[in-house]
Amino acid sequence: MERQAVETARRWLADQGVRQVRDGWVSDEKPGELLTAAQVAQSWAGDVFAEDLDTADQLRLAFGLLDLLDEYWVTCEIRFAHDGSEGSLPADVLWDGYRRRLEVDRDAEAVTYSLWVDWFEDHTTSATAFAEVLGNDIDRVVADPSEALLRRACRVLECSGPVRWPVKVPTYRIALRLPALHPALFRGLRASFHDVYGDLEPAAALTLLDQLDIPMNTQHRAELRHVLAAGHKNHYRSPGAWDDAVRACS
Repeated sequence: MERQAVETARRWLADQGVRQVRDGWVSDEKPGELLTAAQVAQSWAGDVFAEDLDTADQLRLAFGLLDLLDEYWVTCEIRFAHDGSEGSLPADVLWDGYRRRLEVDRDAEAVTYSLWVDWFEDHTTSATAFAEVLGNDIDRVVADPSEALLRRACRVLECSGPVRWPVKVPTYRIALRLPALHPALFRGLRASFHDVYGDLEPAAALTLLDQLDIPMNTQHRAELRHVLAAGHKNHYRSPGAWDDAVRACS
């Protein structure tokens, strides 16, 4: 959480007549009605992009609101603005905002969920998004793995299932050099098989799986190896394959 961004967002909400109380939020319009953070996000987050600010400052304010409310809906409004009639949001501010929040030592579910379902599942944005949040930095992560960089790398790998295999496999192969990333890389491979939009090449994925330094009894490792060895690319394209693997490995 970035304190200055949070306080800026808090002041902005106060200007809209919204303030935080002990058990939630209240608005001047309905002072007797307690609001959740989700309700505040859904009602006010979109207004950030109507403020008389340049686009970069609007985006910074939106990220501050995300830090304050910790609600996925704020990321939706960021994506709506990115796709809006005014044109794309400034890439440096957008992806720096994601990278910073992937590195913090606190829950980042809203950010990782946003990456997964809004940026990685959309094949018009997944290559750029994956490169910006990890692919461009993976050599640096492996060479000098600070705690913050490791957190970011692990979080991105774990939700990277929908990214097209040719886009992510070079990053996966570099991540293989750092054993600290192997558990997250395993979860990324597993998601690449199980996600509705997951993507992998079975033979190449099997080669990676067999090089991971993880316990042989890691949950689902044997089943994943079984389906990959059988040439299956995705759970939803081969709906009975995983059940067969569970029976074979039990």
